[in-house]
Amino acid sequence: MHSTLTDLARCLYGDEYGPTAACELAGEHEESHFIERLTFADAEEILAMLRTLCPQLVDGFLPVRARNLAYRLLLLQRPDDPALIRAAADSLHLHGPDWDDIAEELKQRAEALEAP
Repeated sequence: MHSTLTDLARCLYGDEYGPTAACELAGEHEESHFIERLTFADAEEILAMLRTLCPQLVDGFLPVRARNLAYRLLLLQRPDDPALIRAAADSLHLHGPDWDDIAEELKQRAEALEAP
């Protein structure tokens, strides 16, 4: 069993920046287990995973669907964090026009939170 969400994601998807530790379950992990663990992770654990596996926002092997879910869960936990809202918006912009409207709404929300 993996001790962190980052370790589980690294084992399941790989890591562009570092080696993947040997795992006795390698190849047997199910994405549903990762999604369940992500769903109940706290904000710090999710941020640690994103910062480790996708440090430049446009990189990493974490699938877009997992990255979007991670940001969504982060925003539910930290709805008033403008920097985090902007990072989520930037991620959406980078991964296709389907989410551009949502990304713009997020950017407006971040600006409104920072307005005097």
